[in-house]
Formats: sequence, structure tokens, C-alpha cells
Amino acid sequence: MSVLARLTCARRLAAGVLTLLVAAAAPAVAADDWPTRPVRLIVPFPPGGGSDVVARAVAARLGEALGQPVWIDNRPGAGGTLGADLVAHATPDGYTIGLATSSTHPAAVVLQKTVPYDPVTGFAPVALIGTTPYVLIASPQLPAATLRDFIAYVQGRPGKVNFASVGATTLGYLVTRQFMILTDTTTMVHVPYKGSAQIYPDLMSNEVSVEFDNPSGSAALIQSGKLRAYGVTQRSAILPDVPSFAALGVADFDPVFWYGLVGPPGTPAPIVARIGAEVVRFGQSPAGRADLLAKGVEPAAETAPGFGARIAGDIARFKALVERLGIKPE
Repeated sequence: MSVLARLTCARRLAAGVLTLLVAAAAPAVAADDWPTRPVRLIVPFPPGGGSDVVARAVAARLGEALGQPVWIDNRPGAGGTLGADLVAHATPDGYTIGLATSSTHPAAVVLQKTVPYDPVTGFAPVALIGTTPYVLIASPQLPAATLRDFIAYVQGRPGKVNFASVGATTLGYLVTRQFMILTDTTTMVHVPYKGSAQIYPDLMSNEVSVEFDNPSGSAALIQSGKLRAYGVTQRSAILPDVPSFAALGVADFDPVFWYGLVGPPGTPAPIVARIGAEVVRFGQSPAGRADLLAKGVEPAAETAPGFGARIAGDIARFKALVERLGIKPE
């Protein structure tokens, strides 16, 4: 090999090594500098529902802690999977994160035949924000004042009473189906919506009969008398006068819903750790805890590893429930 050839080869090798070193160092540099501009938080449901309310509370505090605005980008559709898919395929630079829920991650993959992402490997879990029970809500115009009255009302009108949900791929739908089997009200007819904020007006006018909702969005409507609450899956501080289903005689029915944050796969670990730490700090602070509790959410202190394990565990649990109830994925 000539001297010129050896020099050319050496230069190419050096250039290759330099490229690898720059690529390896890029995430660390980005993480050290991050954030230098606003961060987008994708919420896979419309404005006004429980998920949106919780996301906005977290975004406001997270923006203060990071020194950059965290802005909400509502992307509803397909039971939340449309917005979740946008997060899964976003650039993993820390400038796009997403609100994950029990519906968009574990429930979707067991209730839907085709989901465009893997809820475990397709995201970088960041932190669990908190958990909330389900409340069965109805119009005050519905001629059934109590849960017992409502069950009898449905049983006496097979196929004529409907229930709302934000899609057949969501946990709210699965919870409703479980309730229907436990109470022999399986003749209720499903009416899907894009989000709970669209359901509330139809509930209040009795266009649709009932919905299993999270108190984050509907508690104020219940407290004002615009909606009626029949029962909660677990006692809620925001709805202290609403009895639990266990107390009302519906046994083995205590599901909860969770909210969390995720990023695209490959989001730098230091960025994930920082966001997770700030979310936990918010939930554990007196002001943050009070804010979440006022929205019906019990704050959590679960960062990436624990949150990722929760998603995987819920998938297995929901699969077993779906098989037991005989529900077929749609």
C-alpha cells in the first residue's frame, strides 16, 4: 500500500471514530442543555375530561420546575391510541412527552385487535402521576334514584338502556362490561364517544343513561347536582358522600384508573429521570398533593422502573379479566 493510500485510510478511520464519539456524546449533551425550548405534552383525549384536567395540572408545575413552558397538545381518537401513537413515534429528544393512562396502554392492547405500538417496549416510561377510582354517573332525570333502582330499571327494559364510554378499547368500557355481568345488566347498549367532555352534556340531558367515569372530570358536576352518582369503585375524598360498590353489595368490583407520563423510546435517561423526579416532587409537595386530591387523584411516587413494571403487570391482569368475561377484542 502506498504512503498516500495509508494516509487516506487513516483519515477515514479517524473520521469514523470521531463520528461515533460525537453520536455517543450527543444524548448526554442534549440532556445537559435540556430544555432550551417549550416541551409538548400530548394528551390523547379531548379538553375538559379527567385526563386533560390532570395533564394540565402537571404541565403547569413541570413548566415551573424546568424553566420552560410545557404546552398541552390534545390529540383524541381511537380510544386514546391515536395520541399515544404520536408519542411513540416522536423524536426522542425530550421535547415531546405524552400522558399515558390505564386505557391507552394496558387496556388498549387487550381490547383492540390491532394497536400501532407496543405499550411496554414502544415507550420510555417516565413516572406514574397517580390513581383514581371509577364513579358510575347518570342524569338526575333518569327515573332511578339509587344503584338498586338503576339495576332494576335496566333489568326491566332489556336493550333499551344505554351506556357511554370513550371507546371499546378503554378501561372504562372494560369496567362497565364487568359491572354488567356482576349485576345482570348485560342488555345495556354501548354508545362510544371521543372523550368524557362530550359525554357530560348528553348525560345531563338523559340522551345517554350512564357512564363509568373518573372523578377528575365529573366531580364538580356531581357536587352541583347536574349529574347523579350511584357508586364508586373505591372511596374518594372528592366524593365523600358517594358509597362504594362494596358497601352497596357489589362484591369484587374495585378497579382503579391511573395517569402517568411516557416519552418516545430512546429518550435520554437523564431527561427521563429529571421529569420523573419533578413529577414525584410535585405529587409529594403539600400544594401538589392537595391539587391532585382535589381532582380525585391519589398522588403516586413511582418513577420509570416501577411504572414500566406496572404497565406490564396490568396487561397480564387485564388479559385474564377479558378471558374470564368472554370479551372479544374489536
